[in-house]
Amino acid sequence: MFAIRATHAFDGVRFLTDGATVIVDGDRIAGVEGARFEVPEGVEVTTCDGTILPGLFDCHTHLVADSTFGGLEQAGCMDDAAVDEVIAGSLRQHAAAGVTTVRDLGDRSYRTLAFRDRPGLPRVLAAGPPITTVGGHCHFLGGAVSGDVRDAVRERAERGVDVIKVMASGGFATPGTDTLGAQFTVEELRAIVEEAARLGLRVVAHAHSLAGIRNALTAGVSGIEHFTGLTAEGPRLDDDLLEEVASRGVVVDMTMGSVRSAHAQMPPPPPEIATLMASLGWTSIEDFYVSRFAVLARLRGHGVRLIAGVDSGMGPFKPHGSAWRTVGEFVEGGYPIEEALAAATATAAEACGLGAVTGRLSPGYAADLLVVDGDVATDPTVLGKPLAVLVRGTPVPQPGSVDSGVGEPAPG
Repeated sequence: MFAIRATHAFDGVRFLTDGATVIVDGDRIAGVEGARFEVPEGVEVTTCDGTILPGLFDCHTHLVADSTFGGLEQAGCMDDAAVDEVIAGSLRQHAAAGVTTVRDLGDRSYRTLAFRDRPGLPRVLAAGPPITTVGGHCHFLGGAVSGDVRDAVRERAERGVDVIKVMASGGFATPGTDTLGAQFTVEELRAIVEEAARLGLRVVAHAHSLAGIRNALTAGVSGIEHFTGLTAEGPRLDDDLLEEVASRGVVVDMTMGSVRSAHAQMPPPPPEIATLMASLGWTSIEDFYVSRFAVLARLRGHGVRLIAGVDSGMGPFKPHGSAWRTVGEFVEGGYPIEEALAAATATAAEACGLGAVTGRLSPGYAADLLVVDGDVATDPTVLGKPLAVLVRGTPVPQPGSVDSGVGEPAPG
């Protein structure tokens, strides 16, 4: 048993006015007290002038992709040993950055399933290869279906996935797919949702297009990824649509959290993608961000539940371990800091079916903890300065930081 004392604290929902002393026993939180709490004799205490909070979630990652250009497509033709090496490296990057749970929404050959609950690495929720159409978005991962979509759901359930991912529209990473249209009919998506529900699984849909969003919403998915709302006339997300998303309790992950400076190093997109971007009014990356921040503000105004996911691994602008950046972008888009942090902790946990397991500073919850250097309440960028990370009670190495002593017996 040991304790971490911090000047500031966020419990997954709100800031604690007196900081916190979090007592850890094995892989669980044994107690949460004020920063001045006197711990029992014999319990080693690590004290820091920073913020302690639950470990972060990245609800949209591709662990098989190494954050290089084309890395996800390359994973489709790599041997298993090479893919496993990339997955392990991706998880280490997440852990070092304070991400203690990842939801992998597209791998190859179900390789990520073997990495669930490995000591010192983030908890993994895995979807396996995403269900897509023949030649559809991310078909190179092996998830294309030409027959009954229910068979695809059953296959994934038999392999032991935690969630079903379906591509409801084309995507920018797969030239030749229809980013403005729909890849599956409402009937096909409904069959996926119904079969998944019968097997105890949730369904989340990739949807850049407005058509894909509408189909997924009508079919009854639990969550929508990207939520861009693209049409031939430009992005469109009407108030009525947002009201329906909110009333149905559908969770939205806008896959934010990019390293914006890295966009300058991006090679020119394929001509069809460049033409599409221009037609949407996105002549620069800043145009894109202005558009996305406007959507964020409207989501909050309509009461849509938002969670933090990056689409990490998709390129240098989306490296693994970037979940902390989503919090700052949510704030930039109009969210109060507490709501932005909840989207990456307690709200994300609930959306992933882990609301009673992790995502909160509360006795009995998993000791998934992040300690950062500074006051997150006044500066969300300090989330990028981890002092200590614990994954299910196991400290993650943080060179030159306080975690060298976290969880170790008192000397002498």
